[in-house]
Amino acid sequence: MKSTQLKQFLRFTTASIFGMALICSPSFAADNEQVTVFAAASLTNALNEIGQQYEKEHKTKVIFSFASSSTLAKQVTNGAPADLFISANQKWMDYLIEAKAVDVSSRKTLLKNTLVLIAEKDSPITEVTLNSDWDIKAALQGNRMAVGDPDHVPAGQYAKQALESLNLWKTAEPLLARANNVRAALALVEQGEAPFGIVYATDAKVTQKVKIVATFPATSYSPIEYPIALVKQESTASAKAFNEYLQGTSAKNVFEKYGFGVN
Repeated sequence: MKSTQLKQFLRFTTASIFGMALICSPSFAADNEQVTVFAAASLTNALNEIGQQYEKEHKTKVIFSFASSSTLAKQVTNGAPADLFISANQKWMDYLIEAKAVDVSSRKTLLKNTLVLIAEKDSPITEVTLNSDWDIKAALQGNRMAVGDPDHVPAGQYAKQALESLNLWKTAEPLLARANNVRAALALVEQGEAPFGIVYATDAKVTQKVKIVATFPATSYSPIEYPIALVKQESTASAKAFNEYLQGTSAKNVFEKYGFGVN
């Protein structure tokens, strides 16, 4: 794929973050409660299902805004009206703790994940041995490998750690297609724009258009953890209730269905 085309694809892959979440949400009666959750893009499918489940059981509308953890964390510090924040790494939760933007006493590590290498479903590649002998340049055949941008996207930062651990980063770095979040990286592989991508195992699980061709050694990157916290403001009873629900059995069953490890 030509470089200009790839840049255009990456530019428009990520939809509007907060505005679209609000615009597309069904309106509820004024006397109904509402909770706004800012969450890492990799949680999209699981949280949407949990939100729908919760709405059926309670008079509360749950609105989600999904993007890279860095984008959402910066929005929270700038005063975006979020009630809960769920990050795909500890770093961006630390950032909000330091900014005094979340309630530190409510912080908890909710989920875990793993890192995998994917290829398009119809790719002739069925398995890749991940070690320092892997010839990335030859494998890509003039194309690029899709990842979340390692400069700010947690999935990309984990990918960088793993590639550095395997002595592959120096070769891989100039060959990366840097996406705005992990789901955008997944989309590049789904649509045949990149022959390989590095995503979370849970991302590969939600689509039939890709396959896992390798799993990165757990020792090659920091533990992938998803901390949750109430945004520091006058937390509503509804926000606290949904926070508790996310840590309960019903939500746990959904998270596990999508492949997350639950603490």
